[in-house]
Amino acid sequence: MVTTTEDTTVVIIGAGVAGLTLGNFLLKSGIDCVVLEKQSRQYVENRQRAGTIDSRGVRMFREWGLEDVTKDKDAASEITGGIWIDEVMYPMDFDDDNISDSVLCPQQVLVRNLTDAFLRAGGDLRFEARDVTPQDLLGERALVHYRSTDGTAKAISCDFVAGCDGFHGISRASIPDDVLTRYSHVYTFSWLSILAEVPANPSGMAIHDRGLAGMIPRGANASRLYIQCPAGDTPEQWPDERIWSELQARFGTEVPPGRIVDKRIVPLRCEVFSPMSYGNLHLLGDAAHIVPPMSAKGIHLALFDTEVFARAVIKKVQEGDAGLLDSYSDTCLSHIWNYQAFAVWITELMHNAGDASYEGEFRKQLARAELERQFTSPAANRLFSELSAGLL
Repeated sequence: MVTTTEDTTVVIIGAGVAGLTLGNFLLKSGIDCVVLEKQSRQYVENRQRAGTIDSRGVRMFREWGLEDVTKDKDAASEITGGIWIDEVMYPMDFDDDNISDSVLCPQQVLVRNLTDAFLRAGGDLRFEARDVTPQDLLGERALVHYRSTDGTAKAISCDFVAGCDGFHGISRASIPDDVLTRYSHVYTFSWLSILAEVPANPSGMAIHDRGLAGMIPRGANASRLYIQCPAGDTPEQWPDERIWSELQARFGTEVPPGRIVDKRIVPLRCEVFSPMSYGNLHLLGDAAHIVPPMSAKGIHLALFDTEVFARAVIKKVQEGDAGLLDSYSDTCLSHIWNYQAFAVWITELMHNAGDASYEGEFRKQLARAELERQFTSPAANRLFSELSAGLL
């Protein structure tokens, strides 16, 4: 039985990058909102995930007066790195103004900073909200049920529900199956993702006949390591000694070992769900789409959705104009498909150029020719460097 019913303008489900960015934007615009998060604050702020905020995201936070949320005191002072191809290093040029704005900021740091900013501004953020259930999504107002930390059943009436709770969240699951179209592509290889307490040295990505590898800085003395592996591999097949040996073989240079904190298999896939709106419910970020980690554009897409939706809500609440809200899904999907094209291109290029066992020697030679063009054509190199800046 519902014992408490409240009222607000926007209920945001999920306190990740999209949800907290949206909450901050709405507060700055004088619009009431409540953020519901099923996990504890400690869990959310320490959930290790890769993260780079590209130049568009940095400029967006600056324009909204939130530039400080992109700062990580432990991050490298500048983006550096290169591409190793058969043990030969090709440095990337990140001096262009459109690229150098990008900053390294792991998702847990960005989430921590966004949480602090939201709470300082008087935001209503409720952790450990259990059994969140959006209802009446096609009615004049939606109703979001949940249970608080003491087990009390509550409900919040609202004009809009923002589903920011990720790929496995309740938001998208609340939309009838016959309404959504799912577009999906799953790769036949995966990444072994490793968090290690070592500096990223070397820093960058390696293309080798044995497969792709990467060492990406996650602070002064922490790195995220990636090793391409068959989709059926398990972490148990990769003891620490094998990881360091494989990295050294693929980079073709010394890779000093260190303490491995975490390792897991990351499937590589592309996912898009359409439409991103259903009545009063609107999907943002991973709830609506997934890009392969090679593209490093997950945060970019989440922030793009968030700003489009925030401006649409502001327009509707302050001016009574629903035009931007009605076009939210189409606007985002057009942008998402462009970035899915980028994601597929760079994922296939970087993986096919190394291990020929997946797509064959012909595709490998095509990928090698394309990589050579990236390093000899100024225009192509600029695009490649911009994409690489998002990853490195």
